[in-house]
Amino acid sequence: MSISPLMPVYPRCGVRPVKGEHCHLIDENGTRYLDFASGIAVNLLGHSHPGLIGAIQRQAETLMHVSNLYGSPQGEALAQRLVDTTFADTVFFTNSGAEAVEAAIKTARAYHQAEGDTSRYELITFNNAFHGRTMATISASSQEKMHKGFAPLLNGFKYVEFNDLEAARAAIGPHTAGFLVEPIQGEGGIRVGTPEFLKGLRALADEHDLMLVLDEVQTGVARTGTFYAHEQYGIDPDILATAKGLGGGFPLGACLATEKAARGMTFGTHGSTYGGNPLAMAAGMAVMDAVANEEFLAEVRDKGDRIRARLEQFIGNYPDLFEGVRGMGLMLGLKMTVEPRPFMVHLRDNHQLLTVAAGDGTLRVLPPLVIGDAEIDEFFDKLSAGAADFKLPETA
Repeated sequence: MSISPLMPVYPRCGVRPVKGEHCHLIDENGTRYLDFASGIAVNLLGHSHPGLIGAIQRQAETLMHVSNLYGSPQGEALAQRLVDTTFADTVFFTNSGAEAVEAAIKTARAYHQAEGDTSRYELITFNNAFHGRTMATISASSQEKMHKGFAPLLNGFKYVEFNDLEAARAAIGPHTAGFLVEPIQGEGGIRVGTPEFLKGLRALADEHDLMLVLDEVQTGVARTGTFYAHEQYGIDPDILATAKGLGGGFPLGACLATEKAARGMTFGTHGSTYGGNPLAMAAGMAVMDAVANEEFLAEVRDKGDRIRARLEQFIGNYPDLFEGVRGMGLMLGLKMTVEPRPFMVHLRDNHQLLTVAAGDGTLRVLPPLVIGDAEIDEFFDKLSAGAADFKLPETA
């Protein structure tokens, strides 16, 4: 038995894209797919945005990497842009969402330990969360399927039920450093945090001098119709992890923090060889140029509202298949009556529509934020055809 050159950790499907055009992917055989997966909420500007491509090309011709031993005009510029746009006072750049969450976990612990309180190291996290695939981020998740084969997990995480404020309150103890939570659970099934829950976590953090750490890796960078989802709840975190859409397809993440929260992150406490490289900074700045303005955000909200309204009307035709619609902006989910993966495969293989399965029986709809009316109509044509000829599993 021989192992494949690519380590076989992904059950890869038969779609093999070689080119992207706006909101479509084209495979080796020339087949076109409508991409309402966006590389799992990454390609927010689609696949051929001239501003993003041009910025990367110009920077690649100039300077790609130097390490963080030197000053970074490019990193300083993007960090300042993020500070000006968000709650944050300071930014640490990473290459991925998992690294951004790792930095956020370290920042939360360091906040307490910088003053000598080494007893506060535990983060309260929430069932069905997904924070990444590193040892710390799988330890922060309650999902046993992510733990299998990697024991022992890291200490310092306590799991409670999502959207249960009283459970979160009851979990606070002498070792608690803060809360780590997604405003909307993406992998967990587009489960939206209630205003009472997220505002309540903010109040508990203030009351007990804890860090409120938001994982906005999937919800961030205009995906929900505001630059970060927490803005729609009227709260600010102390620390925030962001990635995915931030680079528009180029690997880029960041940990954002207030000055108070970052007081333990001093010289030598953290680092990254590639993090904040000039090429990534050029991509991030191009994304900010495109999406960090109210006109673009309003368009995302409008498109999200229109798609949601049509979805809610559409699912009434298939009560045996769909239960409801979830989400915010263009981070939407169809709650299904059956396991969503076979339907996702059916849409992909028979109707050339790409979506993403998630937990809690949910099919994720994550289009590029630059979709227009033509792509929305094409989506509903393909979804309708897929629902019409999908064979429901037989019940025993």
